Amino acid sequence: MSVLVTGGAGYIGSHTVRRLHADGADVVVLDTLELGYPQAIPGIPLVRASIDDVDAVTAACKEHRVTQVIHFAGYKSVGESMELPTKYWINNVAGTATLVDTMLGLGVDQIVFSSSCSVNGTPDSVPVAEDAAIRPESVYAASKAMVEQVLGWYGVTHGLRSVSLRYFNAAGAEADGRHGEVWDRSINLVPVAMKAALGRRPPLQVFADDYPTPDGTCIRDYIHVDDLADAHVRALAYLAGGGASIALNVGTGIGSSVLDVIKATERAAGRPVPHDIVGRRAGDPVATYADPTLINATLGWTATKTLDDIVETAWRWHSTHLDGYG
Repeated sequence: MSVLVTGGAGYIGSHTVRRLHADGADVVVLDTLELGYPQAIPGIPLVRASIDDVDAVTAACKEHRVTQVIHFAGYKSVGESMELPTKYWINNVAGTATLVDTMLGLGVDQIVFSSSCSVNGTPDSVPVAEDAAIRPESVYAASKAMVEQVLGWYGVTHGLRSVSLRYFNAAGAEADGRHGEVWDRSINLVPVAMKAALGRRPPLQVFADDYPTPDGTCIRDYIHVDDLADAHVRALAYLAGGGASIALNVGTGIGSSVLDVIKATERAAGRPVPHDIVGRRAGDPVATYADPTLINATLGWTATKTLDDIVETAWRWHSTHLDGYG
């Protein structure tokens, strides 16, 4: 009995795979390696294939006696999704439908899905609960919302049980500094701040300091990637215990501003983070952070890492891996 992890060589996927392996679970990874790194999952069986490769998924599930799936394999750039929407519809939505159809044909009826808080768009109020309106503002976010619907309908028609985990802002790295986020393609604030502190990019742009927040900058919910991995492990156990399909927000419930992240980076690095205050960026919510009440009640999960924990581990990784796994 084992777990198939699609996209398991990527940032969040690889942390989850290593956590599962450390817990004694049998794991097999399916990843094209377009955005993943085999060095992130040493010693883990890897099938280099896409989620719509029926033969590869079938063979992996049969060989490893797969009973559950964690599905990370999806494109996730908001900007790219608006320029290349077909890429997102085909892979994120149609590819997931093919994956689920293949799973179900093999008798595998449990899946944990890597969703996103972006399905809510700009929330009416914070903290954001699971019953907030679903109104995505990008093709990427819409693809996540559509997959949640696809999973729901497979539940109605075929008995699939799923947990959709709506992440807030994943960040950080393993405490030993050996594994973390490769910043080449990342536009997330934490790695960008690290890159600025290390002189690997021009000064960080802070999009305005005139918002109605304590320091005038936008507020987000940052969650350590290890806490996020723990949520996936707990979601698998929930489904194995007969849990019904559900969508859960995964966040700390604490909002941190852009300047909070910059100051935390400066503390960890012992040096300034060059940054410039520029004008507002269209589409940026003033503040968004999770209400973690439901995930705590359902999975017994709560975040354990602080913003300083997140930034300190990220600094340990980035400052010693300037070229990622290269």
